[in-house]
Amino acid sequence: MWEKKKHIEDTKAFLGKGAEFVGKLMFNGNVRIDGDFQGEIFGQGSVDVGEGALVKANIAVHSVYIGGEVQGTIEVKEKINIHSTGKFIGDVRAPVFIMEEGALFDGRSHMIEAKEQKIVGSTVD
Repeated sequence: MWEKKKHIEDTKAFLGKGAEFVGKLMFNGNVRIDGDFQGEIFGQGSVDVGEGALVKANIAVHSVYIGGEVQGTIEVKEKINIHSTGKFIGDVRAPVFIMEEGALFDGRSHMIEAKEQKIVGSTVD
């Protein structure tokens, strides 16, 4: 309950039902998408895809919550949560993958520990 309340209060951007956006979204904080989005999403925070939303994108953020439909590639540092109304088609790389009963996932999942994920993008001299 506390996490959800904090999540809503920290929302930095909102794409409402009936709205469409095509392009690149970069942000810090939390973003809520209830409309249609196509493109790329990068951020230091979380993306909340509401029920009825359609997102076709490559996503790289801290966490993703899916209540609508997402198609593409997702890379998260913390977790992905597909709610019972959610549908995800694509590949995901995440240390924590949560799927509620009734959710749909069609793709490949690569689960790595958070500390391993930090090493993946670094260079060693």
